[in-house]
Amino acid sequence: MKALTITNESVTREDLLELAHRIPGAWVGIRITAVLLFLEGWKTTRIAELFDISRWSMVKWIHRVNEEGFTGIPTKKRSGRTCRLTGDVQRELEKALEKNPAEFGLKRNRWDGIVVVEYLERFHRVHLKVRQAQRWIKRLGFSLQRPVYRYVQATNEGIEEFGETVKKTPRTHGKQRKKSDAFL
Repeated sequence: MKALTITNESVTREDLLELAHRIPGAWVGIRITAVLLFLEGWKTTRIAELFDISRWSMVKWIHRVNEEGFTGIPTKKRSGRTCRLTGDVQRELEKALEKNPAEFGLKRNRWDGIVVVEYLERFHRVHLKVRQAQRWIKRLGFSLQRPVYRYVQATNEGIEEFGETVKKTPRTHGKQRKKSDAFL
């Protein structure tokens, strides 16, 4: 009998984990699977690597199941305001930050907080303050770096033409200007 394999190349571990992030409640199934694997004798480190979570998250799940039983598996509602950027908007912002802002019709050459705010309002109808946009830039792994200015080295080319086009004003020799004439 031939061993089963997934032959469709579009199905990858990363894509499945991303799908679990998008589908509401999918992480409950992953937690149940993780606890089942732990009961089968798998190490928490290996389970954490499999599901791309921290080992400490896995340990907390096990402790919660020990304390609360089955009711400890689903995530509980957390206090606080919900994030203004959904997962889809976060991913699209990350893709946009890899490109030039001019490609989106923005009048800047580099991304900064102001440009991110404008991008989010224009394309996703999300309103953020500039400081929060700067935090999102950093959270997505980008940095706000100022451009390095390089001065162009002067050459002798064009000096004569420039000298011919510049008109000198004649100096007045021997004639002193009055202080009142200086401001006229």
